[in-house]
Amino acid sequence: MKSKRPGKQRKGALESPMHRKQKMLSAVLEKSLREDLNIRSMQIRSGDKVKVMRGDERGKEDKVRKVDLKKRKVTLEDLKVEKVDGTEVRPYVDPSNLMILEPDMSDERRSKIVERAGGEVSEELKKEDEEEEEEKQAEEKEKTGFKCEICGDVFDSKRGLSIHRGKSHPEYTK
Repeated sequence: MKSKRPGKQRKGALESPMHRKQKMLSAVLEKSLREDLNIRSMQIRSGDKVKVMRGDERGKEDKVRKVDLKKRKVTLEDLKVEKVDGTEVRPYVDPSNLMILEPDMSDERRSKIVERAGGEVSEELKKEDEEEEEEKQAEEKEKTGFKCEICGDVFDSKRGLSIHRGKSHPEYTK
């Protein structure tokens, strides 16, 4: 953007494509991370552990739940605000008001970005993220499938479930 006019700046940011909006969603890294990764700031992604630096919730540490590119805002896991009618909502937080404490380095592209800048991703960060990812995959496998109402076994297909019922629970088919 070449113009200095604020209206044109706002319009350019609003109408920019998603890949440029993603770059606008960056936050400062913690001082120890800056030295390790050799980067001052990084794009925020879901799964990052952040600290709120400004506003009423200043000082709270939380994980990023969702990144909204259209609004250029972030929602956090445990941060909730009570509305006047009593309902609780997750407020949107501007990424400039956040500091990244532990980035989610499970994505290989993200670690390549750090390596390009001359920093090194510690093995601890990679291992923690890999373990979390494996736990999520295990939970998803448990949720998906067809469960037998009698014994609780889980099957990949309805056919497998019906064969199991016929062999293991003959009284069920009567």
